[in-house]
Amino acid sequence: MKLSAENISFEIGGKKILNDVSYNFAEGKRTGIIGSNGAGKSTLLKILCLLNKKFTGNVTIDGENIKNISRNNLAKMIAILPQEHDAPFDTTVEQLTSYGRFPHRNLFRSNDPKEDREAIEWALNVTQLKKFSDRQVATLSGGERQRAWLAMTLAQKPKILLLDEPTTYLDIKHQLEVMEIISDINKRYEMTIIMVLHDLNHARMFTDDLVVIKDQKIFCSGDPKNILTVGLINKVFGVEADIFKNDRGDSIVMPLSINHKSQ
Repeated sequence: MKLSAENISFEIGGKKILNDVSYNFAEGKRTGIIGSNGAGKSTLLKILCLLNKKFTGNVTIDGENIKNISRNNLAKMIAILPQEHDAPFDTTVEQLTSYGRFPHRNLFRSNDPKEDREAIEWALNVTQLKKFSDRQVATLSGGERQRAWLAMTLAQKPKILLLDEPTTYLDIKHQLEVMEIISDINKRYEMTIIMVLHDLNHARMFTDDLVVIKDQKIFCSGDPKNILTVGLINKVFGVEADIFKNDRGDSIVMPLSINHKSQ
């Protein structure tokens, strides 16, 4: 499924957040969205799945305006994992994962119980959580908990997955664990992934396309290995940085200092 944003604008309290943003997201690829705090990244993500409806412009899936698609049908096409999420203390991993099947149910009853069970089992397996099925989500580590929420969104069986800063609050190991699972899902199941990222090294390593937002608009976009340069980091974030090759030959971004002249 091809997701497109066409002339998207949004403002709140008289302040413009996004201004005439248009982009065709690559089908079956991993697209990263970066920009400074308050640039409108999360706002754009919510608009793409109608969590935010107060915008002008159009969002389409395969050419159809998503405002004309029923909520349940839209949820079968596109799922979002926001930054903040919470569940009752006694919720188990399997119960949380099962919540992702709500779009496939009629009056809280499954149209196909077998399909539900298979989707939940699949989501637990791909997020490596099968052994934690009966554990309460609240007792999990940060990385395990994030994977449980990811399992819930995957249980929707969407074609397009939106992720808002999926590694926030995680240590280095669990950040890599989550990013590798996301990339594996994209590769094995050709699921379109669109994610807001803060870590520029994750943006270089784990995306196929990169969208950079600055001054309410798309500043540039393209292959992260080509566009994520020292000059761009200076212009967009106001930070002096260095980019060097590590022992494996990967390009690494190293922030050096704030460029006070750009502020």
